[in-house]
Amino acid sequence: MKKYSVMKSTNLHPKKGKRTILEMTQILSRHGYCTLGEAFNRLDFSSAIQDIRRFNYVVRLLQLIAKSQLTSLSGVAQKNYFNILDKIVQKVLGDHQNPRLIKDLLQDLSSTLCILIRGVGKSVLVGNINIWICRLETVLRWQQQLQNLQMTEQVDSGLTLSDLPVHMLSNILYRFSDGWDIVTLGQVTPTLSALSEDRQLWKKLCQYHFGEKQFCRHLILSEKGHVEWKLMYFALQKHYPTKEQYGDTLHFCRHCSILFWKDSGHPCTAADPDSCFTPVSPQHFIDLFKY
Repeated sequence: MKKYSVMKSTNLHPKKGKRTILEMTQILSRHGYCTLGEAFNRLDFSSAIQDIRRFNYVVRLLQLIAKSQLTSLSGVAQKNYFNILDKIVQKVLGDHQNPRLIKDLLQDLSSTLCILIRGVGKSVLVGNINIWICRLETVLRWQQQLQNLQMTEQVDSGLTLSDLPVHMLSNILYRFSDGWDIVTLGQVTPTLSALSEDRQLWKKLCQYHFGEKQFCRHLILSEKGHVEWKLMYFALQKHYPTKEQYGDTLHFCRHCSILFWKDSGHPCTAADPDSCFTPVSPQHFIDLFKY
């Protein structure tokens, strides 16, 4: 679907993806990337969050770690994790961009920390229990700060969304691949609110992320027998993963055995460098250290 191809998708075929990940794992382990913590420490994610193209990628990676891999990190990696998270929170509090993403991340992290603290003794925690309690208190404080975040209206005498013709506003909405972004933008003006309810917009979004078999299992019809595509999108999102898309992603070069950001590139010595590059989604990054 061309309208949603602005960002890079990082999906791999399940069988091919697992085989590729196993090969990458073996190569990386020979070059010092033996654990998730080591890789996390060696890659400069602190700088990556300052790049708008990489911000969502890093946030998603931190969210996946928060859900299932936090205790697998070494003490140094955990400290690095929370330092990066602190920088992300302060960035959002400063520029007011992407608060929803960070709220979701902190919600998952606080849930994990509560489970770990309540179940102390059932799992091995690196560091004193008081350190984990302190981390939970910090996360709760961040959540409160984001909850109190007030979006200030910017005074600008230049061109605004309200000045754009309807067909351009519609085109902007069709560029989004996240339903929540469409809903949020629809709250800006009455015109955008009307455009954000376009059935064709939500139909294309559903078709982009999900398959026909999934539609049949969660079909939602109106009283007049029309498919409620917007409701279906959010229903399907609860049961199936949407396509991951990022402005820039980590890539693995099989020839040089290194991880690098695609947009930055690297001086590969292969005759055909592009054939050696494999995209690494946040989930694939974590999977590299599960085998």
